[in-house]
Amino acid sequence: RSKLETLRSSGSVPMAAPLVCRLLLRPRCRAAPFLHVRRVGKRAFGDAVEYPMPRAGVQWKKLGFSLATKETRMVVATCSAGQMWGSMNAEPYGALSLEPAATILNYGQGIFEGIKAYRTSKGRIVLFRPQKNSQRMADGARRLLMPPVPAQFFLEAVSLAVRENADLVPPVGEGALYLRPLLFGSGADLGVKPSSQYTFVIFVSPVGKYFGPGTIGARMQICTDHQRAAPAGVGNIKCVGNYAQCFSAQRDAKADGYSDVIYLDVGGQYIDEAAASNFFCVTPDNVIHTPQLGTILPGVTRDSIVQLVRRLSDSDLKLKVGPVSYATALSATEAFLTGTGAGITPIEHISSGEESADFACPGPVTQMLSDMLTDIQSERAPDTMRWLHD
Repeated sequence: RSKLETLRSSGSVPMAAPLVCRLLLRPRCRAAPFLHVRRVGKRAFGDAVEYPMPRAGVQWKKLGFSLATKETRMVVATCSAGQMWGSMNAEPYGALSLEPAATILNYGQGIFEGIKAYRTSKGRIVLFRPQKNSQRMADGARRLLMPPVPAQFFLEAVSLAVRENADLVPPVGEGALYLRPLLFGSGADLGVKPSSQYTFVIFVSPVGKYFGPGTIGARMQICTDHQRAAPAGVGNIKCVGNYAQCFSAQRDAKADGYSDVIYLDVGGQYIDEAAASNFFCVTPDNVIHTPQLGTILPGVTRDSIVQLVRRLSDSDLKLKVGPVSYATALSATEAFLTGTGAGITPIEHISSGEESADFACPGPVTQMLSDMLTDIQSERAPDTMRWLHD
């Protein structure tokens, strides 16, 4: 700052420049860009670095969706209320220090995200659409009065998390490295009010299929005894309280032989979403149906499928985004779930207790869309929409 004043007094810096100078002088995050990784292994990491090979001894094909290992490194940053996010650190995965009065423990002021990193057919490691996750986390932060993590800071953080754990990205086609960013009120406060301190954490785990290794399709039970979200509530953000309420319904459904539950809207007539994924179905008239945004989470995979369908210019398939009655779902020829964890999971059976339906698993449309998406993620098809982040 003293150098700036010296330059200004000498006339080298115009008086109109203080904003630019403040931005240049602002403390910068210590995280390096995604391509500035040290050289490890034998595969080119972009133009400047090399990718480590997958960790030896891991049975990648047996992975499901769980915390497969704690031998990882996590990224941590903190921010005081009213201040800016300053720096981030990578450190071994481990316990966080929280006081009993932490806002997240008392009032649930917290949100999270889910992102996957893939090893591609070209030997690269890429993140799939992290900009969308950054935007969604920022939207959720504003809804819960938390300081949004700036987009560039978020991208540097997820890139750092991948670099620190790159040997846990499975071989191409055998899973992904799942990143779980968390943002929560960590300050010790009492009273229904926003926290005085916030923590941003990203931990990782290699994962396979969401419903377990070898799973082809999901058996879904329509939940009729309670709803997941209410209009004008927080069903459209990824806040922590949206998920614990699903545990009992999931437990009961799994005890009856189902994979998961599908929730209805508050009127009990239209499909909302599954416990942790969005819903699609295909009717005999070649229309792909999916519920509109509002009470449901704006899923990144959901948005990707919507965009892919809209670009099928040589197909007779049509897309309808709007209310989907469970009668429509039961009369469909095929159905599937989408999510970062679930990917595209075909549905083989839906039951409402009184009615049920079986579906082709996977149906031709589900298989086509799944292939289109995974081909982009693995770089077997051109990334024309620039969804991959290296």
